[in-house]
Amino acid sequence: MPTFFTTVFEDASPVAPLGLIVLKGAEELGKRIDNYLVKWYNRDVGYMDPKFKRESFIIKSSCPRFTTGDGKGIIEDSVRGIDLYVLVDVGNYNVKYNLYGHENCMSPDDHFSDLKRVISAAGGKPARITVIMPILYGGRQHRRNSRESLDCAQMLQELHAMGVKDIITFDAHDPRVQNAAPLMGFDNFFATYQIMKALMLNFPDVKLDHDNFMIVSPDEGAMARNIYYASILGVDLGMFYKRRDYTTIVNGRNPIVAHEYIGTDVKGKDIFVADDIIATGDSVLRLCRELKEKGCGKIFLMATYGLFTEGTEKFDKAYQEGLFTAVISTNLTYCREELQNKPWYVVADLSKYIAYIISSCNQNKSVSPLLNSADRLHELLGK
Repeated sequence: MPTFFTTVFEDASPVAPLGLIVLKGAEELGKRIDNYLVKWYNRDVGYMDPKFKRESFIIKSSCPRFTTGDGKGIIEDSVRGIDLYVLVDVGNYNVKYNLYGHENCMSPDDHFSDLKRVISAAGGKPARITVIMPILYGGRQHRRNSRESLDCAQMLQELHAMGVKDIITFDAHDPRVQNAAPLMGFDNFFATYQIMKALMLNFPDVKLDHDNFMIVSPDEGAMARNIYYASILGVDLGMFYKRRDYTTIVNGRNPIVAHEYIGTDVKGKDIFVADDIIATGDSVLRLCRELKEKGCGKIFLMATYGLFTEGTEKFDKAYQEGLFTAVISTNLTYCREELQNKPWYVVADLSKYIAYIISSCNQNKSVSPLLNSADRLHELLGK
């Protein structure tokens, strides 16, 4: 049993009865989280005070829509005095609703609207409200260049105004966006332990030492997370510099003109590339091709959010060419079934981690042991 588990439930004293609202599109992850919470609370908390026992912590809710597209939030059980956690996946594009006789896919805007509807339906009755939003709404539009909106900052201010006390997110594109709402809690967690565990379980023959393994950052923006991996493993670190054409905008971004590699020789070494998002995948596949031309061994791609916005065909082709060995991602956002069945795709499950976070917050205990995964990573590498 992990050391931080005993820390979470030592002298367990929840500040209020726990409740979890799972919005449409996050049901699978929510069910996994609930299973852990039910087992732990009934075993470690319920024996001290039976009122904290539950068959399920999920509070039934819905956000039905009229055929015009208008919607409303409904909470079917009382939330008065509840320590309420609302789980939302704004990246799930597979949720559909009827709009004037046509089936429409929910966008991040729709998911965020449903989140506000449910918070509004609570009517200020919960003891406190915490939003678990693994992939931040508007997170990629985090800073202003010229006359642009600040979507993520605006979202945080709206939730704070509605009475939300804390935001729990994972691998925020730029966590400095929390400065937009300085009086609201903002906890940014990382899946480093779960990603490394998935790598070691699925590829036990990989040698994670200085002579055989290396970390490469896909760009300067991802350096911090790659420096972390390199420091934990004690291996070399390289980086690709993306040279962009800032005079042109294609699909909302400046196109990449060239990749320039900076770092030690990768010849003969297995490579680990960590980033927060794989969207189209064009840049990361170009990176793989350049690394292979330099004579590296296996390439493992890691992304907290494997979105694959233009499908997986190019990745299938690259995998068949031997450009990479695996893509390791999390279940923090929607992943279509066909992707999960790909031979090159590995899922790191974060449900237990989120359950630990919820139980710690519910008892007003420090989440520092959960934010810092270095000790657990060293223990994992030792095993």
